[in-house]
Amino acid sequence: MEQNERRVVTLKDVAAASGVSISTVSRILDDRTPPSRSETAARVRRVADELGYRRNMFASGLRRGATGTIGVLVPRLTDHVMALMFEAIERTARTRGSFAIVATCGDDPTEERQATETLLDRNVDGLILATARLDDTLPASLRERGVAHSLVLRTDGASPSALGDDEAGGYFAARHLIDLGHREIAVVTGPWFTSSARSRLAGARRALEEAGIILREDRIVSTGYGIESGNAAGRKLFAAASPPTAVFAANDNLAIGMASAAAAAEMLVGRDVSIVGYNDIPLAGMLPIPLTSVRTPFDQIAASALDLLGSTSGTVTKALPTLIPRASTAAPRE
Repeated sequence: MEQNERRVVTLKDVAAASGVSISTVSRILDDRTPPSRSETAARVRRVADELGYRRNMFASGLRRGATGTIGVLVPRLTDHVMALMFEAIERTARTRGSFAIVATCGDDPTEERQATETLLDRNVDGLILATARLDDTLPASLRERGVAHSLVLRTDGASPSALGDDEAGGYFAARHLIDLGHREIAVVTGPWFTSSARSRLAGARRALEEAGIILREDRIVSTGYGIESGNAAGRKLFAAASPPTAVFAANDNLAIGMASAAAAAEMLVGRDVSIVGYNDIPLAGMLPIPLTSVRTPFDQIAASALDLLGSTSGTVTKALPTLIPRASTAAPRE
């Protein structure tokens, strides 16, 4: 060993320098438990810092039968919402002394299962799925196998799930348009196999019904969650003989695509048509015409998803979203 190579500092070293037992040092430096404020604890932490001690997460994981690693499964990280959700999970896991790793699987059930097994082969302590379709059999399989898991942003009604209150968010979006004076309103939902699309539409319907407004079937478009899908839906709606004066798009990508379609139809967003998006991705407030959007509390959802890992019940936690008004919505033209 070269003389300038640093030796790994152990719990034994910290204990000897602090004048306490190894078990005491281990307990004080375990960041999975509430920190002690005693003089002894302060001394141990100071000595550990001075010696350059770093906790061996892998070794401690072996001792307690866990690795301190959480697997996260998303369809793709090119999707702003999926990227924001993973970052929130990773950030929250880190504050709890764990580490999150991600795998992508697209929309194919076979690839989803393969990605799941890849994560499980790495001995993750649990799985967080952002992929759950209403017809997805993977959560049921994980329940049968006793694999600790939770779902985020969507629910199948059986596995532990953490999501935003999508029905409330849909209600807020439609209510905002109604309060501005709009009555000719369209709703562009995400894929019908997702609980988020159905719940956001249900919330919008409730707001419209309360206001005595009938949501015409030809003004409900179920499509993908991408910008291209929003553009196609917008071209269809704006080409109608009587186009809507306002649109609630069930995510920001759809809303951005709608805005592009409006421009192609020589309609100015915020004047000729009002558009509300959903999730409030960072881009929403930076567009040439900033987008009104329903903000999803990703960090709150991430914390709930981690709390639910290992739960044996179908507990569903819902975080309340917030409407963020911007220039893309205004009163209808006379």
